[in-house]
This record gives sequence, C-alpha cells and structure tokens, in this order.
Amino acid sequence: MTLANYINDLLYRYDCVIVPNFGGFVTNKIGARVNTTTHTFYPPKKQLTFNAYLQHNDGLLANYIASSKNISFEEAVAFIAEEVTKWNEKLETTSVTVASVGSLSLNEAKQVVFEPNPTSNFLTESYGLAEVSTPSVERVKEVTIKSLATTATEENKKTIPLYVRRAAAAAVFVGIAYVGWNGVQNQEQQKVLANQEKAVEKKIQSATFVIDNPLPTINLNVSKEARNFHIIAGAFQEEHNAENKLAELQDKGYDASIVGKNGLGLTQVAFASYATRDEARKALGIIKESVSEDAWLLTK
Repeated sequence: MTLANYINDLLYRYDCVIVPNFGGFVTNKIGARVNTTTHTFYPPKKQLTFNAYLQHNDGLLANYIASSKNISFEEAVAFIAEEVTKWNEKLETTSVTVASVGSLSLNEAKQVVFEPNPTSNFLTESYGLAEVSTPSVERVKEVTIKSLATTATEENKKTIPLYVRRAAAAAVFVGIAYVGWNGVQNQEQQKVLANQEKAVEKKIQSATFVIDNPLPTINLNVSKEARNFHIIAGAFQEEHNAENKLAELQDKGYDASIVGKNGLGLTQVAFASYATRDEARKALGIIKESVSEDAWLLTK
C-alpha cells in the first residue's frame, strides 16, 4: 500500500491525520443539505480540508503503518519521509493524487493547494447513502368544478325540455336517499367491527404464552487490551484546566485521555496510552523531540 492509501483508511476513523513534515488532513462533519437549483439531495458527510502548518509527528500515521506492514515504528517513520520526498518532487511539475481523498498541487506562491474528491464520503454513518436528484414540480392552475358545473347548467337549461329536467331531479332525490341509507348501514357495520376488535384485544391481553424449551443463555467473555503505559502531557490542580488540555490535544489529533490523579492530587493528562513499554518509549521519543520536552512516561 502507498502512503495515500493509509491516509485514506485513517480518515474513516479519525478527524485529523497528520503527515509529518508535510501537513494534516482535517475533517469536519456537516449535515445533509439540498441544492434547490439542481434539486439534488446530499447525505451527511465529512468535509475535508488541508492544513500545511500541522507537520509534527503525533504517531498516529506511523503507528498504523507499522502495525499494517509489521515493521518497527522507526521504519514506518522512514517510509513516510521517503513518500513525502517523492510528493514534493512531483509537486514541482504536476499534481499529486491522494487515493480517494483528493489532489494536491502548488499555486504561484509555491503553497500547497488541496482539492477534495467530491465523490468521497468518509462519514461511516452515511455509508451506502448517495446523492439523489428529483425533477422539478410545476404547479398547474386550478379550475373549480363549481364554475364548470354552473356554466354547464345554464347551457342545459336552454336546450333540455322541462319534463327531462324534472326526471333528472327525481333521480337525484332517489340517489340522495340511497346514499343516506348506505351511510346508516355503514355506521352499524363500523360499530359491529369495533366491538369485535375490542373482544379480540381482551383475549390477547388475558392470554398466557408458555415456552416449553427456552433457548440456553450464552455468556460471551470479551477481553480488552490493557494500556498501562501513558505519555503524560501535564498535571493540573484544577480539573477544568485538565479538561481544556485534553480538548486541545484531541483537536490536534492525539488519542488523549485523563489517567487519574497522582499522589499530590493533580489530574494527569496523557498524549496517548500504549499496551507495551516499547511502543510507549518510541512514541515518547518522538513527542519529546518535536512537541514537548517535558513529556514523560507513566506506568500504571
């Protein structure tokens, strides 16, 4: 797989994927919308943007590549650096296509310009939903039946003999009497049906259902991988300061969390947590070098 494919995969699961020493792809969820001009309905999606200032290595992309290719973290970082070099060389003469994410190019000021792929939707909640276009609906002028009937009556009075009109009036009277009788019959039938429905409901409510051979209960034991090695970003006396730091790290793409209080009662916030000491030490080295020299490793 190429670097573009790994970025493509991560955008389905994370809101920000940073390519070290190049830039970050950032997503923003937008709701469903409709284009009233083209009569097209669009499902909810993740709107993609590119931020050239997000260049620090947060470990997300490198860890994913290392896990997928079964290589070390350092080898994954080297792989990313090699791909970025190829991208920069190619951008000097043409554009770079990043899988189904979009394309990159340079403007006259030698700045990277990102054009997202309009057909891609990285919001898993909208999987299977497509754009829908409908034809426009034109309103037709209404002509009232009353006006037509009045005009027809006036014309008929001039041409139809008197005895024919009297016969028609008699037919109308019979028809009204027949409809009235049918209405009475329908009301009686509805009462009978209503009584029958009530009787059935009472029987259902009083019925008892017994299952002779119930299905056996199945117990599933799911084990969750413990992450006991935490890279600490800071410890705070006020909880709201810890929550602000947590939100700041998450906005930057870190899998940050609050890992409890230390012996002094300070709330500790971690850049990320790992299952093994080796993974944590590798990530710590990168963070101390590119983000914060004060970061340190906590083992619980």
